[in-house]
Amino acid sequence: MIFTVAIDGPAAAGKGTISKAVAARFGLAHLDTGLLYRAVGALVLAGADPVVAARTLNPADLEGDHLRTPAVADAASKVAVIPDVRLALVDFQRSFARRDGGAVLDGRDIGTVICPQAEVKLYVTASAERRADRRYQELVGKGLDVTPQGVLDDVRARDARDSGRDTAPLKPAEDAIIIDTSDLSIDEAVERAAAAIAAKWPL
Repeated sequence: MIFTVAIDGPAAAGKGTISKAVAARFGLAHLDTGLLYRAVGALVLAGADPVVAARTLNPADLEGDHLRTPAVADAASKVAVIPDVRLALVDFQRSFARRDGGAVLDGRDIGTVICPQAEVKLYVTASAERRADRRYQELVGKGLDVTPQGVLDDVRARDARDSGRDTAPLKPAEDAIIIDTSDLSIDEAVERAAAAIAAKWPL
């Protein structure tokens, strides 16, 4: 069975949590494509050339808590605007998306660029303030020294960078189902996504 679910959206909207939950529910493979860019960003912070890092990325590079730090997230957003970096990672993502057994991919350009033929396209979003609050709670829980305003500023800056880039800007696919999680619980958001997938599920 070939069945692709593309889930896009800005940082801290909940797309990662939703993607993992629906992948488990429907027995689909899951790929957090943002992790690919975080891994490249981490390598760049360590001194690597971004294009070389993207072309030589290996599974071991996708592991480690360091990939979830604000510095790596910022670096990931910066390398993601480099066309040759994106090109190096496209084939990997497309191959994963059309694997036998089906797949869920979450990122920022899955439904628009990577998998425009996806059977289900979702765009998970929330207000910048709500997303910043979630990210702040997450980072404080990890013991990081951050402020609410600083996190909000970072979220807004990343939104502007991701939406304004020339290559594959962040935006919903024309046929994507929008899920605004600003006032939804995790369970409610997952159920909305699952319902959209179930409606397209091959019998």
